[in-house]
Amino acid sequence: MADPTGFLTTRERELPARRPVDVRIKDWKEVYEEQQAGQLQRQAGRCMDCGIPFCHSGCPLGNLIPEWNDLAWRGDWHDAIERLHATNNFPEFTGRLCPAPCETACVLGINQPAVTIKQIEVTTIEEAFGRGDVPPQIPDRLTGKTVAVVGSGPAGLAAAQQLTRAGHTVAVYERADKPGGLLRYGIPEFKMEKRIVDRRIQQMKAEGTRFRSGVDIGTEITGQQLRDRYDAVVLAVGSTVPRDLPVPGRELDGVLQAMDFLPPANRVALGEEVEGQVTAEGKDVIIIGGGDTGADCLGTSIRQGAKSITSLEIMPQPTPDRPESQPWPTYPMLFRVASAHEEGGDRVYAVSTTEIIGDEDGKVSGLRLTEVARGESGFEPVEGTERVLPAQLVLLAMGFLGPEPAGVVAQLGVETDERSNVVRGSDYQTGVPGVFVAGDAGRGQSLIVWAIAEGRAAAHGVDSYLMGSSQLPRPINPTDRPLIA
Repeated sequence: MADPTGFLTTRERELPARRPVDVRIKDWKEVYEEQQAGQLQRQAGRCMDCGIPFCHSGCPLGNLIPEWNDLAWRGDWHDAIERLHATNNFPEFTGRLCPAPCETACVLGINQPAVTIKQIEVTTIEEAFGRGDVPPQIPDRLTGKTVAVVGSGPAGLAAAQQLTRAGHTVAVYERADKPGGLLRYGIPEFKMEKRIVDRRIQQMKAEGTRFRSGVDIGTEITGQQLRDRYDAVVLAVGSTVPRDLPVPGRELDGVLQAMDFLPPANRVALGEEVEGQVTAEGKDVIIIGGGDTGADCLGTSIRQGAKSITSLEIMPQPTPDRPESQPWPTYPMLFRVASAHEEGGDRVYAVSTTEIIGDEDGKVSGLRLTEVARGESGFEPVEGTERVLPAQLVLLAMGFLGPEPAGVVAQLGVETDERSNVVRGSDYQTGVPGVFVAGDAGRGQSLIVWAIAEGRAAAHGVDSYLMGSSQLPRPINPTDRPLIA
């Protein structure tokens, strides 16, 4: 146990302050200020190592949360990062980007504010980098086996790092010009600066992982060629087919998928030039979708100088408190305020788009919507509530359907299910021997912690396939765990 009086004496939940809104919207830097070490350690001391730590049930990585909370409270940062890295390759990513289902499962959360697990996690890894406690882990010997990992998001990176450390020669293929997947070009700088990604990529390169950026597997190299070159293949291509909006006017100029809007914005924020970039500057912007991607579009539009921003969500507004139908320790649907929501814009719930309106030049000029309520056949329009909102930019942030079916997925001949996800067994191997799948490509759109957990578990399966038995520590198999987030 950390502090033996723990939450009995430290009852208040304290997080680092966010930089003032009028300051942070003028740049692309991360929004949080640094938290004082003493305050952070007091927060870690609120964890009293429950007899049954339900925070574990909320974390698919199996993070040893009470252990590194205790070590953080004691200021033993060296041992703390050892315990954290034992289950999580990239706590600097999850500590910034994960919605923290571990915290909603925290036992303290039954009747008090939960332990600030996520902040303790990110502080522990930042302390480790600052102290030089994240050295490359170079394998003692090479196995002579080769593995291709297709995709460099969190699942692909986790699989690649585990397999490299096991002594295999690993090449990570990424069709973008730099590795990182959505971590690099989908996540805005104000949520995670890309130096955080680059720092970890450098460690992986020093360990021996090889990165092949700017290579579109399925076009420049076929699936069969990949199988001929490597002893095993890991598909970590993500769930990249966006959910669309089949309404009149969808084809108008100025209606974009979120992932056609965010990557160019991220490149420009990093100082790159993007030809033909569509920005929110001076425009009435409507964002359809109220999740994390919608919030990313909101924060980006604010920094680009939008005239007005409205976020639409078909679901009713959640309550600020846990609903009775979603009891502890499940992950509840709550009314959450992301940093971008503090910065501006209106959030409109329980509405559905019926038409996107255009002008004589074929450009979007407005959006027609109606309020909806649950009926026998789903969401039904409420009579007399139709109205039109002005818009010169409409961003679709409604999630993703699955991996792209053409290209390498088709070429490898792997089976897909009714949701278009790649079918795999408990060892993450597809029906094609030597071809494995991890992350959203096999699971469907999910959280970053699930991606890393699946990457680690898939690496265990690949190592067993190549060597007969795996030398990697057997991770908790995410497919065997109940879905609570």
